[in-house]
Amino acid sequence: MFTALKWGKSGTIAMVVMAALIASGCSSLRFPGVYRIDIGQGNILTQEMVDKLRIGMTPRQVEYVMGSPMIADTFHPNRWDYLYHLETGKGISIRNHLILYFENERLARIDESLYKDPEQLRNNLLKQLGVPIPPKADTAEDKPDSTQNSEEEEPTQTPAEPAAA
Repeated sequence: MFTALKWGKSGTIAMVVMAALIASGCSSLRFPGVYRIDIGQGNILTQEMVDKLRIGMTPRQVEYVMGSPMIADTFHPNRWDYLYHLETGKGISIRNHLILYFENERLARIDESLYKDPEQLRNNLLKQLGVPIPPKADTAEDKPDSTQNSEEEEPTQTPAEPAAA
């Protein structure tokens, strides 16, 4: 009547393990040689965006700078959550979270306790992947501007004297 009885105890265990693997859909297994994509979800938060936020901004101004919030809770309409989650194909996960609070239709408080600098997140991810962290790129602010130097230098040419007739 039951085929499991014919297989014995080890056969029953094998059937249970196979059923569990089939039920899980193999999503938790990492087969060697199979490419898994990086999955990023939420709002990408850059330091420039956060630097533009000012206390007293209207919700519309904040939305212009930051985009729509990932979570705008109907039970807490004065709180906006900006979340970002990235899971690499190798199983490494990073998260970023910024919370904004409004009072009287104005930005009242910025909670950066769960927020991490994107440069720090990138370096942390590269470190976990075992990739060497490249040196910080020089920005235009760090490099001396050649136009500024030319204005400061004294002119080397003397003005031409009028020709005597």
